[in-house]
Amino acid sequence: MLNPSQRGDMMGLVFCKIVSRPAVNRSSGSSSLSASLTIPPALKPGDRLIAVALSGTLREREAFMQGVALWRQRGYKVELAPGYDGRWGYLAGTDVQRRKQLQQAWSDPDCKGVLCVRGGYGAARLLEDWEWPKLEPLSEPKWLIGFSDVTALLWSLGHQGISGVHGPLLTTIASEPAWSIQRLFDWVEGKRDLAPLRGESWRSGKAQGLLLPANLTVGTHMLGTIAQPNLGDVILAIEDVGEAPYRLDRMLTQWRMVGAFEKVVGVALGRFSQCEAPVGIPSLDVVEVLRDRLADLKIPIVAELPFGHDGVNACLPLGVKARLDGDRGTLSLLV
Repeated sequence: MLNPSQRGDMMGLVFCKIVSRPAVNRSSGSSSLSASLTIPPALKPGDRLIAVALSGTLREREAFMQGVALWRQRGYKVELAPGYDGRWGYLAGTDVQRRKQLQQAWSDPDCKGVLCVRGGYGAARLLEDWEWPKLEPLSEPKWLIGFSDVTALLWSLGHQGISGVHGPLLTTIASEPAWSIQRLFDWVEGKRDLAPLRGESWRSGKAQGLLLPANLTVGTHMLGTIAQPNLGDVILAIEDVGEAPYRLDRMLTQWRMVGAFEKVVGVALGRFSQCEAPVGIPSLDVVEVLRDRLADLKIPIVAELPFGHDGVNACLPLGVKARLDGDRGTLSLLV
């Protein structure tokens, strides 16, 4: 049995052994956000799309069918992947079942795009031991469309050099205003001169970089994993839902402490909905937390942009050139 001093020495040895481990190369994949990502070929009515459930189990069935109908009304052939309505606890099936949905859709040479059913939780679990199926030699990149928990997959796909779309899910798109739906269709159908998104300037200045949209919670949990992109010269566009101010504080502090903000050139803030402090507990509010944790970064910041949960969710393509104007309060694509 070790005496107290020996235990202290042993703990020091163990700690040193942990912190001195060689750094893991997290830049796996053929590409990252060090360069603009490839935008898949423009969709056209008649193209075949596959709906997959890669995260939480489907609960909003009526909204889901409305979303499917909306894409079909546009002229697309939307197929529902076997198991799209599966359930394993809070997940839309086991990891094996959900991976199979994505793998089959991505490997299907006739499928032009993958539409995510809903968010929730579970996409990150699919990335353990995951490799994106290699496309046939003559195949072209596919679209991946979703947001919230789908952030993990969008970031992972970026390592393959492919730009996905942070945008409405099948369970949310029918509730979008007409201009937001049209913006999504315009983007995936090849129109590139999308109108700038307008918000509220929090810190002046202008920045150009590659656009990196994310749900803050999911993005935070991707830091240090194989899904984390190169964060140099990116405009980080973040949103969240259902997180108390102290939890937002904790996540942004994590970004600061690991140095994740060091090379970010601008921050675009979407909606932080249902993020009020618990009743009866002393707290900063959401705006106070965001300003406190971001204002000293000395980069342009634009808030109140129309993307995120519980409201307009204007689509944001991942890994394309963008400009954040902190003087005018705008976020523009430069494609």
